[in-house]
Amino acid sequence: MSKNWQQGSLVELEITDLSSTGDGVGKFEGRVVFVPDTVTGDRAKVRLTQVKSKYARGKVQQLLIPSIYRIRPRCIVADKCGGCQWQHVNYEHQCVAKRQQVIQALQRLGGFTEIKVEPILYTRDPLNYRNKSTYPLARSTTGQVQAGYYRQGSHQLINLNQCPVQDERLNPLLAEVKQDIQQRGWSIYSEKRHQGKLRHLSLRIGKRTGEMLLTLVTTNWQLEGIEAQAQTWLQTYPQLVGVCLNLNQAKTNVIFGRETRTIAGKGYVREKFAGIELHIRTDTFFQVNTEAAELLLTKIEDTLDLQGQEIIVDAYCGIGTFTLPLARKVQQVIGIELQSSSIEQAQRNAEINNINNVTFIAGAVEKYLQQLEVTPDIILLDPPRKGCDRTVIDTLIALKPDRIVYISCKPATLARDLKLLCRSRNYYISLVQPVDFFPQTTHVECCVLLNRLE
Repeated sequence: MSKNWQQGSLVELEITDLSSTGDGVGKFEGRVVFVPDTVTGDRAKVRLTQVKSKYARGKVQQLLIPSIYRIRPRCIVADKCGGCQWQHVNYEHQCVAKRQQVIQALQRLGGFTEIKVEPILYTRDPLNYRNKSTYPLARSTTGQVQAGYYRQGSHQLINLNQCPVQDERLNPLLAEVKQDIQQRGWSIYSEKRHQGKLRHLSLRIGKRTGEMLLTLVTTNWQLEGIEAQAQTWLQTYPQLVGVCLNLNQAKTNVIFGRETRTIAGKGYVREKFAGIELHIRTDTFFQVNTEAAELLLTKIEDTLDLQGQEIIVDAYCGIGTFTLPLARKVQQVIGIELQSSSIEQAQRNAEINNINNVTFIAGAVEKYLQQLEVTPDIILLDPPRKGCDRTVIDTLIALKPDRIVYISCKPATLARDLKLLCRSRNYYISLVQPVDFFPQTTHVECCVLLNRLE
C-alpha cells in the first residue's frame, strides 16, 4: 500500500462524478475517494479521513480549481445542515447527475445495458417546493428553543429561521412559533434522557390553496395553555386553518405517533391536484412536491393512452393521489394501502370529488393482490424505498396484467425488482422516466412502464 494511502494523508484530486449519496468522486492511485461538498470538475487538495483497501473518504482542505458547475448556495447553513446535499451544485448538473444515478443502477444492478432513460422531468423552481417540513426541536446551550435539521451524519441540530426549499409562505411560522414555545415555557424532549414534551414542529401547506396546518409532536397531551396559543396562532396567521397535537411517547426516531388531535380549526388542508380536491392531514403521506407529482401523473396518463374501459389496481395507493385522477379516465380503479388512516382519507377524497368507480382496500399489498376478483389491465406500483416484497413480484407475474407502471424513489431497489419482473420474459421495459421530486438533494424519483410480451 502506498505511503500516501493512509488516514491523514493530503492528496490532490479531480472530482469526476457524483455518488448517489451526494459525495464527489475522485481517484487517487487508481482507487476511489469520496469527498463531500464537491462537484464534478472540482480540483482540490483533500485530507483522507477514512481509508480502506479499495476506497477512502476525504475532506476538502483547499479548493484549487472550482468546477463550472459550482454555485453559491442560497442557504447560509447549507454546508452544515443535513437537509440538502447539493445546494452548491448548479441545478442543471443536479438533473444530469440524477439521471445518471438511474442509468447506473439499471446497468449495474439490473443488467439493463440497452435501456433508454428519458431526460429528467423537473419543475420551474428548484426552491420553495416542499409542501411539508417537519423539524426536530431542541434547546441551545443558552436555553433557547431551536428548530432545524441535523448536521449530516450526526444529531447536532442546525437551527433555522427559514428554509429555501420549503414553501416560502411557511417561513414566518418556522421563525416565530419557536419564540411562542419559548414564552410558554413548554419543555423540549431529550432523546438521551427520554424526558420533556415537545419533539417536532411540523408545517404543511396546500400549494394551490395556501391553507396551512401546524402540528406539534409531543410526549404528553397536557400542554398548559395550548388551546389559547392555538387560537392566537389562527388569528395571527390568516392562512393557518388548523393546529394539531400528535402523541409520540416511544423511544424511536419515527416522527409521528398513531394519534393526532385537532386543538383548533380543522385537522387537514385542502389541496388542488390534477383537477381534483384532496384533503390532507398532518400525519399521512402526500408527495412533498406537488408540481413534480403532477408532471409525473401527466406523463403516466399520456404514456398509457387510456381508452376508458381499463381496470387499474393502484398498489400502495396512499390517500388516492394518483388513484382518483386516473379513475376519471377508466372503468374501475382498486386502491390498496396498508395504512388504514390513509384509506379513510382516500375514501373521503373520493366522496368529495363524486368519484364512484373506486374501491379502496386497507391491508398489505402482498395479501390483497392475490385475492383480486377482477383481472386488472394495468397495475400501478408505488412502494416504499425498500421496494416490493418478493411475494408482490411473484403475484404480478402470475396475474399477467397487460401493463405495469412502477414508480420508485430508490433506483437500487427499482433495478432489483425490474430484473425479477423481466427475468420471467413476460415483460419488457418501454419507458424509463426520472423525475426530480427533491431538488437540492440526491434523491430521484423514477417511473418505469413495463409491457407484457404477447
